[in-house]
Amino acid sequence: MARPDAHPDDYAERVLDIAEAIPPGRVMSYGDIAEYVGEGGPRQVGAVMSRWGGGVPWWRVIRSDGTPPPGHEVRAREQYAAEATPMRPGADRVDMRRARWTGEAHR
Repeated sequence: MARPDAHPDDYAERVLDIAEAIPPGRVMSYGDIAEYVGEGGPRQVGAVMSRWGGGVPWWRVIRSDGTPPPGHEVRAREQYAAEATPMRPGADRVDMRRARWTGEAHR
């Protein structure tokens, strides 16, 4: 277990940087971010977001099926409504086809 005063490592910093760059109303899945940074996988990104993601727009990093981070659904949906994030009709999931951000403007 890391010390409470520990800082994110290089991998965590890269994950957080891309999470912070996701524009309002857009999302990336955990796997999208892992692919973008070229290292790790969805679980590793999830671990970074769980530990360090409170200072970035965490609600924009979601599961590939469009569901928000577990345990944070209500707060995430409030953010989606405020940002006009495209949602699937009749569902509480983000429409990944319309909302997915590829990071094209960030590179």
